[in-house]
Amino acid sequence: MTTSPLLAYVAVLLFYVSRASCLDTFVAAVYEHAVILPSTTLTPVSREEALALMNRNLDLLEGAITSAAEQGAHIIVTPEDALYGWNFNRESIYPYLEDIPHPQVNWIPCDNPNRFGHSPVQERLSCLAKDNSIYIVANIGDKKPCNASDPQCPRDGHYQYNTDVAFDSQGKLVARYHKQNLFMGEEQFDAPKEPEVVTFNTTFGSFGIFTCFDILFHDPAVTLVKDFHVDTILFPTAWMNVLPHLSAVEFHSAWAMGMRVNFLASNIHYPSNKMTGSGIYAPNSPKAFHYDMKTQEGKLLLSQLDSHPSHSVVVNWTSYASSVEALSTGNQEFKGIAFFDEFTFVELTGVAGNYTVCQKDLCCHLSYKMSEKRSDEVYALGAFDGLHMVEGRYYLQICTLLKCKTTSLNTCGDSVETASTRFEMFSLSGTFRTQYVFPEVLLSETKLAPGEFQVSTDGRLFSLKPTSGPVLTVTLFGRLYEKDWVSNASSGLTAQARRIMLIVIAPIVYSLSC
Repeated sequence: MTTSPLLAYVAVLLFYVSRASCLDTFVAAVYEHAVILPSTTLTPVSREEALALMNRNLDLLEGAITSAAEQGAHIIVTPEDALYGWNFNRESIYPYLEDIPHPQVNWIPCDNPNRFGHSPVQERLSCLAKDNSIYIVANIGDKKPCNASDPQCPRDGHYQYNTDVAFDSQGKLVARYHKQNLFMGEEQFDAPKEPEVVTFNTTFGSFGIFTCFDILFHDPAVTLVKDFHVDTILFPTAWMNVLPHLSAVEFHSAWAMGMRVNFLASNIHYPSNKMTGSGIYAPNSPKAFHYDMKTQEGKLLLSQLDSHPSHSVVVNWTSYASSVEALSTGNQEFKGIAFFDEFTFVELTGVAGNYTVCQKDLCCHLSYKMSEKRSDEVYALGAFDGLHMVEGRYYLQICTLLKCKTTSLNTCGDSVETASTRFEMFSLSGTFRTQYVFPEVLLSETKLAPGEFQVSTDGRLFSLKPTSGPVLTVTLFGRLYEKDWVSNASSGLTAQARRIMLIVIAPIVYSLSC
């Protein structure tokens, strides 16, 4: 009878000890890496040549990791493709791969480097984590042998995966994630048979991992937050910026706000391919971000985050928009293309106004006031409700206020990087049929607007103060995951957009990895 009170006492004691050892905040770091690319990517090189290139990139990563640790960082995220670049085929990527075991093997490569074969990259990452007492997230290639008993085994006898790994502050492998949603042009890699949901716990919160293009799909991205309730997402990426709605800092910060999680995004720095944009994002506001198309240098970002951000805010994204009558437009609707999707637009003709535009089931409402109505700039309110089918198939509902490229309405939706018009106020809402809506506010020269806007529980994205800079776009970017495979080609790419894609985007996008 005496053991029960003793066990209860021990349990209570352990609870308070564990609470005391946990941190309410932590310092996060991300590194935007200016990758050193191989001289050839389509012809296989020797393993020694591959290791030499990866070690050159690791030398740069080591400098960032050491600096982050010296500044008190608990964890650092490095980019996708940071060790060897992109544009490989199956044969030419092979010398860069290592066999990465499941973390359940309880392995510290720094202490036992040959336990699972020759693994110099994993050994070096493990030692960097251990020597600097910091968690490290990195992206490398994994290889797994298979045979004829597996009907899906590739002809070359092994699977190849785009893989994220995490090492804890003792150098132990604690996470391995195989990228599920491969971007077009990633033919050197295989997708796992089933989506992997990878998490790990620390004294400063629970973490989930996915890679680049994964962010646009339900699995594993939404599952990690919705079902596994992670506090922070770790996001290695090789992201090519696409305006008006898919610039890296714009969309990644919006995803963090829409999903109510911390988000650590580490991008490749390669401006000639429009690849830049890294950040540390909290659910309520960006903490640190970097976008640089002018220089060739990498960039280390650090910021303090809450270990357990609140997930309690619930937004009904259609509540407000469904309760108001259609606002007067005062002019006629017109069509425009934004990233190959055909939007329905209305022009904003006055310095202030109230507008509505609809497409299919989506109606978008906007109230606004500009600081001035310039004669040399045109803004429009747009709606898109359909299946996007360019670099992937995913169903979108988008309400957007954006600057047109010129004063000609047929340029509304084109990529625009600068503007001159500031807004005194704006309020944007839509009749969304999804709970997954990501609020974007992007200012001129691809700058974010932390602390300048808010989302209400009834689904309005509205300004808290006049914008600090000219506006490029104010957007509610909705995803209807359940409609991703709707067989309705007419709702996606128009004939005009297909022609543009073949001429403009195909030569670029097929050479990239995301």
